[in-house]
Parts: sequence; C-alpha cells; structure tokens
Amino acid sequence: MQTTVINIKGMTCMGCVRSVKNVLERIPGVSNADVSLEDAQVTLQYDAAITGIDQLKQAIKDAGFEAI
Repeated sequence: MQTTVINIKGMTCMGCVRSVKNVLERIPGVSNADVSLEDAQVTLQYDAAITGIDQLKQAIKDAGFEAI
C-alpha cells in the first residue's frame, strides 16, 4: 500500500467532503480516503499496482474539485 496526500481546492462543506470521499473510495485499489475540509486535502491509501496518482486526481476533478 502507498500513502499520498492531495490538496483539494473548491471544498466548502461536509457535502463536498462526502462527495470526494465517495468518488475516491469507488476506485479499485483505494483502501482509504481520509478527507479533511479544514486542511483542504485528502490522505489516500491505495495499491499503486492497481491505480495511480493521475487517476486519483482525475476522479477529484470529475467530482467538480481541483486537485493540486
């Protein structure tokens, strides 16, 4: 398992947090997505053999937020 932190722009409420968490945890290989509204970031645990950082960032973008 690999752990990475992605900063996210555009989250304004707990609904945003749930949206990001849900979209990321549906990706095969992601075991945990800990989203923080206060820190504007997500800490992800995922299997790098199954998914990559680009796919994770694209999922955040597709959910309507900006992955930095």
